[in-house]
Amino acid sequence: MRVLVHDYSGHPFQVELSAELARRGHDVTHSWCEAHVSGKGNLGGHDEVRFESIGQGEVVEKLSFVRRLGQELRYGVQLSRQIRRLRPDVVMFGNVPVPMMAVVTFFLLVTRQPWVSWQQDVQGVAMRSFAGTKLSRGFLVFAHVAGWVEKWCNRRADAIVVISDAFLDVHRAWGTADKTTVIPNWAPLGELVPTPRDNAWAREHDLVDTPNLVYSGTLGLKHNPRLLVQLAKAVRDRGTPTHLTVITEGTAVDELADEASKLDVPITLLPFQPYERLSEVLGSGDVLLVVLDKSAGAFSVPSKTLSYLCAARPILGLMPSENLAAHLIDASGGRVLEPNLGSIPEAADWVAEVLGDEEKREKLGRRARELAEREFELTLCATRFEEILLDVAR
Repeated sequence: MRVLVHDYSGHPFQVELSAELARRGHDVTHSWCEAHVSGKGNLGGHDEVRFESIGQGEVVEKLSFVRRLGQELRYGVQLSRQIRRLRPDVVMFGNVPVPMMAVVTFFLLVTRQPWVSWQQDVQGVAMRSFAGTKLSRGFLVFAHVAGWVEKWCNRRADAIVVISDAFLDVHRAWGTADKTTVIPNWAPLGELVPTPRDNAWAREHDLVDTPNLVYSGTLGLKHNPRLLVQLAKAVRDRGTPTHLTVITEGTAVDELADEASKLDVPITLLPFQPYERLSEVLGSGDVLLVVLDKSAGAFSVPSKTLSYLCAARPILGLMPSENLAAHLIDASGGRVLEPNLGSIPEAADWVAEVLGDEEKREKLGRRARELAEREFELTLCATRFEEILLDVAR
């Protein structure tokens, strides 16, 4: 079976799936959008997979709606051309923005190409939640159009894979529940491994001697980056020396630097690190942090949480309690609180307690890794994807 897997973001577990499908004898091309700035997986690190990106030499225009719309439509054309050239038996794509999804879906419809929608978020719902808060009320019109387009595209997919049961009500409303399968995301256990707190990366960035809180991942409309600094400040106010390290890119960097300066919080701000060093990055933390706005609800599951579990560290989530990642954090013994200023005192109490108790930190770390090893078993996930792809290809 010839398969094209396109993951717009280039996340680690999608790459691992492509590699596993290739090891099972399938001809797999893995595609992603190089212009989208985020933490990437092991792209190019598997000889059995053909890697081909789109959007080379560009950066997504996140702050200009018109330019970004034009880019996303163009990426849809680029992916369609890639599909036409490779002539796969089946296409599976996920994480793609709605305008790009519309272009590719229309192309697949015209060419009668079998395809699978790997849905990581319900974008129309997310857009409507931001309209009038982080975006103008006028954006609500576009959000409703995007929701309709997203529904139109998914109704034309031959099969749909979603990442949690929370999506099923949406697909019942869309009339697509009968072709929808729930397969939760995972993280590559063999690539993201526990490392000593005192590791080479931590030493390179002078992060060994002070308790360190780490956030690694995107910070966009679904996040309030200032909560990270306010948490670190509250922990320091409790008499616990604390350093904050944030690995991200984009406008949030200036926001974090400004807040840290105002609150006199020591902070290390770094761009996304090479994937092969991510285990060391996460290992440099005593507590790993997740932030996710209430508006993100149950649909947007931060993949960083899955990597955190592999790293064997305690996790604090300032996020909606109904989110699937929140349930994983709870199961690991970590703490989940509402993503607002009112939760900061309780969050700081928990972090200070964990930082002051080495035995508790190690226990929570072991529990997190054990949960990852139970939940992220690749063979079963890959078999379910393989069965879906084979069925669609036929």
